Amino acid sequence: MIEWLRRTFISDTSEVERLRIRFDRGLGRHCSAKVGLRYDCAIDLEMAIDRRVTLEATLIPGNPIELHSQGEPSVTIGVCVVGDGDFSIVNRSATNVHIVRTSRTIAEEGIAYDVCSCSVCVPPGQVFSQFPPSEIFMKSQRLTSCCAAWILISCVVSFDKNAEADMPWKAVEDRMMTLWAKNVTPETAWSEYPRPQFVRSDWKNLNGLWSYAVSAKDAEKPNEWAGKILVPFCPESALSGVGRLIEPTESLWYRRDLPSAVPSKRTLLHFEAVDYDTTVWVNGREIGKHRGGHTPFSWDITDALKSSDNELLVKINDDTQAYQLHGKQNLDPKGIWYTRVTGIWQTVWLENVSPAFLTDVDYACDIKAGTLQITPKLSAGTAQGSKVRATASFQGQNVATADGTASIVLQLKEPKLWSPESPNLYDIKLELLDAGGQVTDTVQAYSAMREFGKSADTAGHLRFTLNGKTYFHWGPLDQGWWPDGLLTPPTDEAMLSDIEYLKAAGFNMIRKHIKVEPRRYYYHCDRVGMLMWQDQVSNGMGKKRDTYNSPEWTRLKPDPVDATWPEEAHRQFVLEYQRMIDHLRDAPCIASWVPFNEAWGQHRTMEVGKMASELDKTRAINIASGGNFWPSGDVADEHKYPDPGFPLEEVERFKPFIKVVGEFGGHGWPVQGHLWKETEKNWGYGGLPKTMDEWKERYQKSIKILNDLRKQGIAAGVYTQTTDVEVEVNGLRTYDRVDKISPAWLKEQAAVLFE
Repeated sequence: MIEWLRRTFISDTSEVERLRIRFDRGLGRHCSAKVGLRYDCAIDLEMAIDRRVTLEATLIPGNPIELHSQGEPSVTIGVCVVGDGDFSIVNRSATNVHIVRTSRTIAEEGIAYDVCSCSVCVPPGQVFSQFPPSEIFMKSQRLTSCCAAWILISCVVSFDKNAEADMPWKAVEDRMMTLWAKNVTPETAWSEYPRPQFVRSDWKNLNGLWSYAVSAKDAEKPNEWAGKILVPFCPESALSGVGRLIEPTESLWYRRDLPSAVPSKRTLLHFEAVDYDTTVWVNGREIGKHRGGHTPFSWDITDALKSSDNELLVKINDDTQAYQLHGKQNLDPKGIWYTRVTGIWQTVWLENVSPAFLTDVDYACDIKAGTLQITPKLSAGTAQGSKVRATASFQGQNVATADGTASIVLQLKEPKLWSPESPNLYDIKLELLDAGGQVTDTVQAYSAMREFGKSADTAGHLRFTLNGKTYFHWGPLDQGWWPDGLLTPPTDEAMLSDIEYLKAAGFNMIRKHIKVEPRRYYYHCDRVGMLMWQDQVSNGMGKKRDTYNSPEWTRLKPDPVDATWPEEAHRQFVLEYQRMIDHLRDAPCIASWVPFNEAWGQHRTMEVGKMASELDKTRAINIASGGNFWPSGDVADEHKYPDPGFPLEEVERFKPFIKVVGEFGGHGWPVQGHLWKETEKNWGYGGLPKTMDEWKERYQKSIKILNDLRKQGIAAGVYTQTTDVEVEVNGLRTYDRVDKISPAWLKEQAAVLFE
């Protein structure tokens, strides 16, 4: 139960009252209510309780009560009401809520109130504001501002256990939403095929409503399910329908049914991304464990499936701290650190394949020879004598075909090269043939002919090249965060809108900042024509905030230092980096890999740089964007705000490297009505301008400085940033994706960078 420990209230609404609420034990069911008094006095309180705890809240005039608590089937909430003030409760739970009101007569200074008692049922999503009039009676005497009195109303809130399954999904209210959120339903949630570079026709999307529960971390299985969550949105997000933070001391559980096994087929279960430690069971049989939060994993679950009544159970633990790679997530979000994400945040799906099937392919192109080499990878069940046939087509016309086992080479006559200006893609049909020539597996894929490199200009400065020509990289820092889905874009269309805006604004590159996007993001960049710098998801927040996993930040100064990481943590960092490369290496758009950002978690830099260069020799390695400079990889990268800069006086020290400004700008502009939290400090680098004209002057100044640096040897610039994120208002678009600046105007300003 919840016990009201202090219950006096002065009727003068300018007073501030301290209240204390005690939870006698950890409670297991999520409930939520919102209460406001006619006299505009209320408590402001948020709770997520899994143990005995005492919380204090401040009674502030004009603020609503927000109760987010763990409740068993029946909890008691005490509400102090003055005079004839009404209160309202919004049922934000997944079930019907029954509210029983009992109050007792109180006589004080000659004022009396009668006992009243009644019960009402509040369906999910509905507002209760008043008990039936016949049940409520107040004496004619009214309180005045100088009188003091109180009524204790006990609201016994109980839940219909059987209502949960019939509950329609609803996004969490009172959150910032994008315009695409209204199109999200359990039937449409990320319904697109999730792997566009390796497509099979026999697949099933598992996104939609799943049961979920939150337990103590050491629980073997949840005792009951808290409600429904919309996969693939994390529980912290509005679009999940949950809107609850998961603590490091808790485990998040998911459950759903699975279809039956398909005769003569193998069933593969795919998770595109789950944050962070995942264990999966099918029909009570443990299928596997996966550690990591940002790349896909899958298992063959055929042998665990039954003819009917199949159950999928998933458990996730997520610390979001220590040496875990978490990117911009933080347990205490503020400044440049954002709301945590737990659990499933990209598509979950099934596909049925033959016992012998293609598991993957790698591509290598030679634009001078006009060849595309394909290296197939086959399942363990593939018999001897099998081979792969590859057919390339361009704009619907077959242009080459070949077959082989270990390697296939397609000869392309007059190859159509890929670039942001001409994003030419070749469709590739891959067929696995058994020894008798029968096709056992077919995959639709695509690739491109393009070549990244570097060369010195006439002054000896190294520049990026694309297809043998010098190419200036101009792009934004792109966080990939969303107000309604957090790491998960609300829809594929929403995700594409960012890329199309940036393309129209004259950018030819995006620096994807310490996040790995869904595969369809890279597919859109491939077909729209947008280079990518892909960051590794980072750990740490810098030496000022971390005492153990980040070194002192010395930037490009000589004599850099590294943090010292435990061997196990380093191995996990390398493993997750290797997974990212294996996952994305065939995306034509990716031009550079970035293992570290600034000095966040930067350790064993030379060793990591060697590993990264050996993993992919076809792309530039930017070992530490804005971080401590070690002579490793291909790039020397400086971060400077608000205007760009680079220590060109030390040009000889950086001569073997491509010199870039990996972050600058961050000019802020708050748009009222489109702020994450209007009451908090919304900020941009260099302070906020007073007018949009002042903002434009600042932006134009930064572009002019960057262009001057370009003429002195700088090969790329990255402007911070595509969108606002939470209290950062330095985006070209608001957090909910309203354009602050016309893309045509931005393109006009950037034209000088390509002269």
